[in-house]
Amino acid sequence: MGISIWQLLIVLGIVILLFGTKKLRNIGSDLGGAIRGFKKSMSDEEEKSADQSTLEGQQAEKTEAPAEEKPREKQS
Repeated sequence: MGISIWQLLIVLGIVILLFGTKKLRNIGSDLGGAIRGFKKSMSDEEEKSADQSTLEGQQAEKTEAPAEEKPREKQS
């Protein structure tokens, strides 16, 4: 008991009659823009977290790498 192609076409026709093609086009473009914005923010967040982990790794290397040198005694 699935939905046939004819039933989908009838529903599509009713939706077009109720909202009009211009409004449906605007809704589609708005939805596409929202999806693009979401994907962009997700990729920006991933890059930010990758940069943050790289930065933390570099800071850890800086604190561990230099061993304290003993001060030299003055020679007369």
